[in-house]
Amino acid sequence: MSTKGFTHCLQIFPSSDMNKTTAFYELLGFRAVRYLESEEPHICLYRDQIEIVLTKSTKEYIVPNREIHGYGYDAYFITNNQEEMENEFRTLGVKIVRPLSSTDYNNKEFVFEDIDRRWIAVGNKQ
Repeated sequence: MSTKGFTHCLQIFPSSDMNKTTAFYELLGFRAVRYLESEEPHICLYRDQIEIVLTKSTKEYIVPNREIHGYGYDAYFITNNQEEMENEFRTLGVKIVRPLSSTDYNNKEFVFEDIDRRWIAVGNKQ
């Protein structure tokens, strides 16, 4: 069966050091597939229904959305298991910048910081 609408989305993260960023996400349970010999070298990261594509940045370091625009996450991953995931990430030593809570826009979420200083929310509508 085909659909006329969108089916899903993937996140593109520029990275100053794709190997370092890949290692961080592998720690979180992502599987990496490298396409480094492609015309546009990249690494695809997969976990559950999430796909991240790392591309090589010419910048020395990545500037997260909150620094460019004053606020905002760099990605939002949807799950119904926020508490379990937050505990898993804490156990792995991932920096939790906002613990699990309910937002004023009716989401239950936590926010972690990745190796490139991106803030990624993990949550869902309540």
